Amino acid sequence: VLFGVVATFASGALASCAHGTFLQPRAEAFVEPAFGYSGSNGPANWVSLDPKANALCATGTHQSPIDLVSDVFSLVPGSDLVIDLPDLDEGAEFENLGTTVEVVADGAGTLTVGGTTYTLKQFHFHLPSEHIDNGTSMAMEMHMVWQSEASTLAVVGLYIDLVDPSTSYKKAKKAKKTKTSPTVPFPLLETVLGSVNKIATPGSHITTKALDMSELVSILAAGSFKSYSGSLTTPPCSEGVSWFVSTQTLSIEIGTFIKSRNVLGYNSRFPQNAPGEPNVITLA
Repeated sequence: VLFGVVATFASGALASCAHGTFLQPRAEAFVEPAFGYSGSNGPANWVSLDPKANALCATGTHQSPIDLVSDVFSLVPGSDLVIDLPDLDEGAEFENLGTTVEVVADGAGTLTVGGTTYTLKQFHFHLPSEHIDNGTSMAMEMHMVWQSEASTLAVVGLYIDLVDPSTSYKKAKKAKKTKTSPTVPFPLLETVLGSVNKIATPGSHITTKALDMSELVSILAAGSFKSYSGSLTTPPCSEGVSWFVSTQTLSIEIGTFIKSRNVLGYNSRFPQNAPGEPNVITLA
């Protein structure tokens, strides 16, 4: 299944937007994360955890996430991206990194743009959403991380909200037929996050059931993307990451959200200033 992003992709960043994920492979034994989301190891203090490596967390002027107001992004049609995501009939590894949970999908799909091919490395989750949509926060956010052979990075972000109980079956079928964002539980997310309680302990991992990626591709292709040049949202906060936040929103059951909340807790970096503006830490 294909859909098509014409843009300049990230360069020079070797970690994903969740430091310690598949782009920085898990050690044989679980290693406690050096950073977190509250207290002395929270976002406001990331630079102090490693002043040299994490310098951009406090000084970078193109940091992520941001509030996606109209003057800070370019709107990219879904048809401008070309993505091939085959179904994962045998499932994929689903692991708890201590700072997020991620599905390892190394090589399970490509994004091609400008003659360069990028490979899907993994997708992971934040609760609540890291990006703000014109002042509005969503329940969760999924980040799909792509890397080229030259180690350039792109991240596709998707908002996740809760199912509207008033949505009728007829409305759900209409949404599926027109490939609009469904207001019913999205099967891929229910398959993955529905089992998140099985990896509640940091360092634990399981193999998911079969993952149907085709419907996700269709939904993304039918929408647009809010694109800007930003950073990793975790240490070392490397910049030059090309962000594409979908205008489509996926939904999950309230029960699935509660499972996710019980495992993830709170794992979102606070919004940064608009690209090019001083770092919020320097203004504190």
